[in-house]
Amino acid sequence: MDNKKSNQEIDRRDFFKKAAASVTAIAGTSLISSNARADDPAIMHHVPWGQKWGDPVTKNRYGMPSKYEHNVLRRNTKLLASGNFRASIAVTPIQESMGIITPNGLFFSRSHGGVAHVDPAEYRLMIHGLIEKPIVLTLEQLKRYPSVTRTHFIECPANGGQEWRGPQFNSVQFAKGFMSSAEWTGTYLKTILADLGVKKEALWMLAEGSDSSEMGRTIPIDKVWDDAMIVWGQNGEALRPEQGYPVRILLPGWEGNLCVKWLKRLEFSTEPWYCKEETSKYTDLKPTGKAIQHFYANEVNSTVTSPSPEIDWTSLRDGDIVEIQGLAWSGMGTITGVDLSFDGGRNYIKADLKGLVLPKSWTRWSYMHTYKKGEKLLLTSRAMDDAGYIQPTIDQEVGVMGVEAVYHRNAVETWEVTETGKINHVEIRTMKEVKDA
Repeated sequence: MDNKKSNQEIDRRDFFKKAAASVTAIAGTSLISSNARADDPAIMHHVPWGQKWGDPVTKNRYGMPSKYEHNVLRRNTKLLASGNFRASIAVTPIQESMGIITPNGLFFSRSHGGVAHVDPAEYRLMIHGLIEKPIVLTLEQLKRYPSVTRTHFIECPANGGQEWRGPQFNSVQFAKGFMSSAEWTGTYLKTILADLGVKKEALWMLAEGSDSSEMGRTIPIDKVWDDAMIVWGQNGEALRPEQGYPVRILLPGWEGNLCVKWLKRLEFSTEPWYCKEETSKYTDLKPTGKAIQHFYANEVNSTVTSPSPEIDWTSLRDGDIVEIQGLAWSGMGTITGVDLSFDGGRNYIKADLKGLVLPKSWTRWSYMHTYKKGEKLLLTSRAMDDAGYIQPTIDQEVGVMGVEAVYHRNAVETWEVTETGKINHVEIRTMKEVKDA
């Protein structure tokens, strides 16, 4: 047995020596340069997990990620919190995202009075005001309406809002992670309203939540009749509590703040309500001293997600081919293209759109790049949509809004690749000075 085992080890070692030589010979034509070693322990010996029983399928009744993915978490910062993290945010690690669906456990979360825990047996949705047949629905009754499933992103209008004066976080997660994308299941609100009847003078709808903040937002009737949804499902399961379980409203492409969670009431009227979240909050101050109010759709936007400060290029070698990846999205429609710049926006080339390209949804893009060690790059992405919008430069946006705004910042952003492959969040402006900056 000992001689047989020894012969097997020799044969195995000889095989990997030949394989390493073969890989080295073709490395010039391969996407990956060879680091093969004939004595690599990871391939020379049986791995520990292959020599013992695995867990039974009954161990976790609800599956969990691998323990080795412990860094893939929503994150918080005191700079964006109330002090007790009730009126606060948890941002999505978009640098780790794959495809256009965010797992429920990583989905961006924002609350104004903490996460409410609603008993579905006691859940009620009141629909009243300028309605022909006002009604109070239980969850069971609500789910009797025809269901639909759609894929859309939800983005906080403050996504990137901390950067009006310049980058604040050297992190793509904190710079652009105030958003996520999911497959939503529910019913179109227009389906319910066709059943109940809406009086012709109804022009506005109030959506109000049942959490401690009683979050309320006013929604124009045109959006209600377009694609507004009442949703109870997310990515194939019930909504999580932090996403409004058991029911929230979804307004595809529009501010996440409008997608009221723990929904309890819909009221229809001739006038908007002017709630706190559309007067003192979620309005943008212009240089004139006037504020923009009732601007709803999140504009066309994009970002590079890899490389990033979290996923740098310090391990790359000269000549390695690497995929630059990113996300693009628009609340106005469907992404039609993404340009990528290596010099901070002076010159652009076309990137490739990948996978599904859906309206008011994340769109993934990429570009295959040959890395040159010691070369400094300024990576900037620029998206466009089928509504005809193109991401503005920082100068263009600041020229209109100044630097006192908070919301709807969709200017292009830039990630510096240093000579050593580290990544920094930087800002490129063409004007020598920006007034009041």
